[in-house]
Amino acid sequence: MTGRYVVHLPVSVADLARAKMLARTAARSLAFLAHVDPGETTVSAEDEGVRHRVFCDNRLDSGRRCVLRADHETPCTSRLPRWPPNAARLPR
Repeated sequence: MTGRYVVHLPVSVADLARAKMLARTAARSLAFLAHVDPGETTVSAEDEGVRHRVFCDNRLDSGRRCVLRADHETPCTSRLPRWPPNAARLPR
């Protein structure tokens, strides 16, 4: 026994893309908890055994893991980009 458990939280969304978006949002919002492993988040259609990865989760040279979505086309990164991109320069 690994001591790990999986919490299954059924949701109603229109399609797989929205299910992945919701799962990423939920996982990132709980990532501050030491016992949560966001990189292993998957989604599946109800009553189907096919799981779809939500995060890329590739290991980077730094030892950290990529935090972008599983099907991203940009280089892997261990930090989410700032949004909006010029937020640091916006007047306050």
